[in-house]
Amino acid sequence: MLREKLSRYLTPSKLGEFDLIIEPEKTTSDFLYELVKFRELFFFMAWRDILVRYKQTAIGVAWSVIRPLLSMIIFTVIFGRVARLPSEGVPYPIMVFSALLPWQYFSNSMQSSSEAFFRASGMIGKIYFPRIILPTSSVLVSAVDFAISFVLLCILMIFYGFVPSPMIFLLPLFFIPVTVTALGVGYFFSAIGVKYRDFRHVMPFMVQFGMYISPVGFSSSVIPDKWRLIYSLNPMVGVIDGFRWCIQGTSVSLYMPGFLISLIISAFIFWYGLKYFRKTERTFADFI
Repeated sequence: MLREKLSRYLTPSKLGEFDLIIEPEKTTSDFLYELVKFRELFFFMAWRDILVRYKQTAIGVAWSVIRPLLSMIIFTVIFGRVARLPSEGVPYPIMVFSALLPWQYFSNSMQSSSEAFFRASGMIGKIYFPRIILPTSSVLVSAVDFAISFVLLCILMIFYGFVPSPMIFLLPLFFIPVTVTALGVGYFFSAIGVKYRDFRHVMPFMVQFGMYISPVGFSSSVIPDKWRLIYSLNPMVGVIDGFRWCIQGTSVSLYMPGFLISLIISAFIFWYGLKYFRKTERTFADFI
């Protein structure tokens, strides 16, 4: 009787040895349950990454400020001073930094998630824990950099005497789609990067290319109207326009058809990335 009850958990060729096989869940709907159940491990992994991220650097956490600040200066000089693109009635550095906030959050999340399994390779083959914790915690770490950069944006607004729109309180609503997109892309690339390690070298080029085709250093209003809808197929376009709309207010208009398309694409990216992750996670230990 005991043999019959255990047979569904044991490999047929080793029933006599009573080897217990633990496999990850195969569905995509229980990932929230796993994150809640293993929430202590989830927050521990995130806190560990926060502590060690800049531990052996000379200036530490200041890198989370210097990188977007240097990018802002470069974009301001190239697009604001040289190309003389419109700034929609606000100081050009503020317009650029409003876009750098969501973009840096997204790109940092994508790069950190793609390397999550290599940083924890010693754990993968030894113990079982929900693998989805690793890329998800990487996104949480990037959210800390986002908060630090947002403080720098506030300092810039004070320096230029710029009063943000009251709609800035709606900013958390636009934080949701960029997080959903970052999670979906992170799940996909973290899973595919385990098997094809070339993606670790391709990722910086993808991030750089994505920044140039997104309205980071310029306003999406410079795109001709007949191409705005197609341009909005890039899910970061709607998010960046939403951030600027919250901060700049009536000086910038939110292109609603493009924003809705960006939301749909973000949801699809999240669904597909999670589905692919859950489909392949059982093989991660074989490639680490």
